[in-house]
Amino acid sequence: MSYKVMAACVQSCRTKSASIKPISFHLNGSLVGGPSLCGLMVDDVWCTIQEEARTDAEEEPFLSKHYCDLVLCHATLESALSAHLASKLAVPTVLPSCALQELISSVLTKDPNIRRALRCDLLAAKGRDPACAKMVYCFLYYKGFQALQVHRVAHRLWTEGRRATALLLQSRTSEVLAVDIHPGARIGGGVLLDHATGVVIGETTVVGDDVSILHGVTLGGTGKEGGDRHPKIGDGVLLGAGTKILGNVRIGEGTKIGAGSVVLKVVPPRTTAVGNPATLVNGKENRTGHIVDHTSCSNYAN
Repeated sequence: MSYKVMAACVQSCRTKSASIKPISFHLNGSLVGGPSLCGLMVDDVWCTIQEEARTDAEEEPFLSKHYCDLVLCHATLESALSAHLASKLAVPTVLPSCALQELISSVLTKDPNIRRALRCDLLAAKGRDPACAKMVYCFLYYKGFQALQVHRVAHRLWTEGRRATALLLQSRTSEVLAVDIHPGARIGGGVLLDHATGVVIGETTVVGDDVSILHGVTLGGTGKEGGDRHPKIGDGVLLGAGTKILGNVRIGEGTKIGAGSVVLKVVPPRTTAVGNPATLVNGKENRTGHIVDHTSCSNYAN
C-alpha cells in the first residue's frame, strides 16, 4: 500500500471520529450515558475502533499497513470483519478467502440482529475485561470474539437449512481458534468469551445476554438423553474457567459459577455456586437484581 493511500485512510478516519462521543464505562462494566451496552449508535462503535487504530498507527509506524489493511481501509465494521474472519478460516486452493468473505458479508448484511449483537460483544469486552484497553484489540486479536462472530453467521445458515455450510464454519473455527460452538446453539448479545481456548457449547444450548464465559468451559450433554439436552444460561451469568455444566439445566440470571465447578442441577438466579458437584455459597440467593459485575469475581483470570 502506498503512503498516499495509507494517509488517506487515516485522514478519513480522523474526520469521521471527530463527531463521535467518547465511550466510557462505570466500574461495574455498564455503559456511561445509556441503559445498556446495545444502546450505542452503530457508527459510534466502528468509528471508535478506527480512531483507536489510527492512534496506534501514528504512535507505532510499524503497524501502519497492518491497521490500514484490516481496519482503516474498510468503510464498515461488517466489511472489515468479513475480510478478517475469512483470512483466518481460509484453506488455500480448497476454501478460498474471497468466497468465505462473500459468504460472511452476505449474512451480516441481511441480518440486523447479528450486526447489533457483534457490536454488543465488542462493548462487552471493553467494559468487562480489564485486559481490553481498546475495542480494536478485541476486534483484531481476541479469538473468543472472532469465534463468536463466525458462530453467529453459522447459526443463521443453520436456521436457513444450509447445515452443511454451517458445520463447515464450525469445523474451521474449532481447528483454527480452538473454540467449538455447534451452529444450532442460540447465543445472545454482549457475550464475552474471555481467553476462549477449549470452550465447547452444544447444539441445544441457549445463552442469554451479557454473559461472560472463560476458557475451558463446557456447556454439554450428559450423554444419556437426546433432543433438548444442553444447558440454558440466563442473562448476566459468569462462568469461571473450566466450568462444566451438563444436561438440560437452567442457570438463573446474574449467577456466578466458580472456576472448575461441575453443575448438574438447576442453579437459582443471583447466586454463586462452586465445587464438584457445585453447591451454593452460603446456600442462599443474593437478591441484588441483574447487575453485570464480572470483573470483581475472584475466579476471573486475566
